[in-house]
Amino acid sequence: MKIAADSEIMGIGLQASSQFGEASLGSTAAGGIMRSRQTCWFRTSAILCTLIFGAAAAAQQPGAASPGDTGQAASSPTSVSESSQQSARKVPPQAAAKKAQIEVISGTHLPLVLHNAISTRTAKPGDPVYFETIFPVMVDGHVVIPAGSYVSGEITESKRPGRVKGRGELMMKLTEMILPNGYMVNLNAMPNGAGTGGGEKVNSEGKIIGDSDKTSDTGTVIRSTEAGTGIGAGVGAAAGNIGKGVGIGAGVGAVAGLGAVLLTRGPDAELPRGSTLEAVIERPIYLEADKVQFTGPGQASALAGPPNREPQRSRIPF
Repeated sequence: MKIAADSEIMGIGLQASSQFGEASLGSTAAGGIMRSRQTCWFRTSAILCTLIFGAAAAAQQPGAASPGDTGQAASSPTSVSESSQQSARKVPPQAAAKKAQIEVISGTHLPLVLHNAISTRTAKPGDPVYFETIFPVMVDGHVVIPAGSYVSGEITESKRPGRVKGRGELMMKLTEMILPNGYMVNLNAMPNGAGTGGGEKVNSEGKIIGDSDKTSDTGTVIRSTEAGTGIGAGVGAAAGNIGKGVGIGAGVGAVAGLGAVLLTRGPDAELPRGSTLEAVIERPIYLEADKVQFTGPGQASALAGPPNREPQRSRIPF
């Protein structure tokens, strides 16, 4: 583009010089010398103009951008933008700052009190159970689970005692805890001990097992035998054969007592309202530190404890 412009400028200068030359040749002889001088001056001017324009064009050429340079200049902002985006992608996103947490380790004991009564007579898997903590849990000298926190779960197994053998059995899992400020956390805990007012025990698997009534069964048979013996002696004396009457009466009484035992179930496993339960956390609990800023130990509900219970079954059929 610039070479063509320079050529055009030179052509214009030469054309002007030619025109001035033709004009000078067509003049009269009287002014020949003057016109010759003018012709030389015009030619010189044309050449000088051509050189000046060419030099100016040449001076501008190094600073001008070529088509390729123009393309690069146009594309450079995009390239910079793309490179910055790529560098932004390569930089890993800053991880969100984790909130400070407090760990309640596995094996921690939770003393609980029961709000709803449970019995193998009516309980079935899926039934809810509701407890409340009665003593605070502390970590590093700070209360993290105050007394009065609610713990809930459900029955997972319920088995009534058998008529001949077998005791009542209950299993439950504790799955959720709500602190007094409404902060809710997941829980995985199992019973470790129970105070029910009766003879219920908790085995190593967290199963609550009802009391046995073997002593009562033996007493039932003995009492029935004694009653039968007395009746048989009276009947034998009336018939003139006391010994035979005593033997028959004792046998009938023993059979009656044994039948009563076989027809009656053992005592159900029961947890009356107010029963205490000690649960053990099986998996650590992670509490958000800003949500467990408790300044006191908390306060549990005032629930009366369960009454002392003794298995009572009347099996004497007389």
